Amino acid sequence: MRDKVRKHFYFSGDVQMVGFRYQAKYAADDLGLTGWVCNLCDGRVEMEVQGRDSDIDRLLARLYEARSIRITDIEARRMPLQPGEKGFRVTGY
Repeated sequence: MRDKVRKHFYFSGDVQMVGFRYQAKYAADDLGLTGWVCNLCDGRVEMEVQGRDSDIDRLLARLYEARSIRITDIEARRMPLQPGEKGFRVTGY
């Protein structure tokens, strides 16, 4: 747990109805990250992710590289770790 971090994100742009949540899940699963992602009523996507900082950066890079996703703004902050968290899940509508 020493090298792990947890980050909370709000993504703005063309981030809903473009497969954002499932792209995030597939990348998170591939990178061994845990957390969750969901759509918000205001058109943004919210995500919390936990793992190595470098792997979280890789997750973000994959989201930026996805053809259908266009991120125009990210709000990010560190969060306390969630010990024992398993997997990465898609929530929301």
